[in-house]
Amino acid sequence: MCFLGFGSYFCYDNPGALQDVIIRDLSLSTTEFTYLYSSYSWPNFVLCFIGGFLIDRVFGIRLGTVIYAMIVVLGQLVFSFGVFCNSFWLMIVGRVIFGIGGESLAVAQNYYAVLWFKGKELNMVFGFQLSFARIGSAVNFFIMGPIYDFVSHYYKGYQCLGIVLFVASSTCLVSFICSLSLAYLDKKVKSNSDDENKGEDEVAKLSDLKDFSAAFWLITVICVSYYVAIFPFIALGKVFFMRKFDLVAGDANFINSLIYVVSSVASPLLGLMIDKTGRNVFWVSLAIVITIGSHSLLAFTFLNPFIGMMILGFSYSLLASALWPMIALVVQEYQLGSAYGIAQALQNLGLAFTTWFAGMVVDSGGYLMLEVFFLVWLCVALIAALFMWIYDLRTSGVLNMTVAQRNIYERSKLASEKLQRESQASGSINDVSPYDVTQPQSDFNIRNRYLARIGATTVSTIVCLLISGTFA
Repeated sequence: MCFLGFGSYFCYDNPGALQDVIIRDLSLSTTEFTYLYSSYSWPNFVLCFIGGFLIDRVFGIRLGTVIYAMIVVLGQLVFSFGVFCNSFWLMIVGRVIFGIGGESLAVAQNYYAVLWFKGKELNMVFGFQLSFARIGSAVNFFIMGPIYDFVSHYYKGYQCLGIVLFVASSTCLVSFICSLSLAYLDKKVKSNSDDENKGEDEVAKLSDLKDFSAAFWLITVICVSYYVAIFPFIALGKVFFMRKFDLVAGDANFINSLIYVVSSVASPLLGLMIDKTGRNVFWVSLAIVITIGSHSLLAFTFLNPFIGMMILGFSYSLLASALWPMIALVVQEYQLGSAYGIAQALQNLGLAFTTWFAGMVVDSGGYLMLEVFFLVWLCVALIAALFMWIYDLRTSGVLNMTVAQRNIYERSKLASEKLQRESQASGSINDVSPYDVTQPQSDFNIRNRYLARIGATTVSTIVCLLISGTFA
């Protein structure tokens, strides 16, 4: 499951690792270069949600994952062929196809993680997924330059670049093979359990969108406003480090990849820490504050960029490990595909807009203005995190509970749902209010409600009789 996203993340940042080469060999401006990233994101504003919905309603998790992995392979091949032919429009088409498959594949990967590991150190699993994905991104930054140098002995210009990207396409086959393996393993496990029939009574519908809580929408706001300060920065980071810190291309690529290197090591460890401590909202807020600090170091000082990028890699890992599992806490399981699809879709809308706009900012105002642009978005993320903290305090509080508190809450919630089903089966639900069903109940309350429903005398009744003086 962790290797499922390796190929797509490796190829996603191919343009970033070869930024100077692509601009030179294809005679592109910085704005035109950013189209290679924005074209990946624009269609996913809609199609990523559709991809998650199709997993819920049509394909199922197994077939859907295989289909999306095939689309990733196809998109990367089309993009590589467009570069080899020096056809900019074909390159854009390839990135669009690649994006449709890549983002829907990410939704499927998150879905697998929740289905298999919810309540079983899910934060650490998300951390491992992020780790392997970022290993793919880091390896891309390390080896694409040397591969280009090697191929340049035999081919020149855009043809050399096209061959290099065809070689990179082989990593997408890893994702496809993993999708087949996951489908086999999932079918084997489900065939030995009752989970195969799960969800037949409850299926996702488009109308479910109106039932998603404010907590879910605040999570998506954080997702959008935070990640637009990460991925567009990495896409344009190589030249930024070369110009501001006078680094050569190889060193600039290394510095630019540090966020992925740190993430590949830190994400599982931070995920495990969050699994042991809980308090997801706190960790998300802390990660945003640290990210603001690291971007400020890179923007306003000439301190060694190694330090700023190491801090950025840590904070990025912390946020990803704490943020994405929260969706599973506020959304029903049968709606997870749609929920993660919506989050990815809105994230891609933000990335499409900001990557395109970031290229124009660099062309017109330089990299300092670009950093200010990113800092504004991070402030938006911090405000959304504070609102989510307040909302969580005023409702169930589940998002910022400790692990022990969350376990008690889940058990109480299951007991309330069981009591509701029993009441409905007996044909009497008058004693169960909507508030009773949606709020965690103590064992004392549940026992009293049950005794009252069957006509027995409860402790509360006895107390009332004593007070009124009528108890005999």
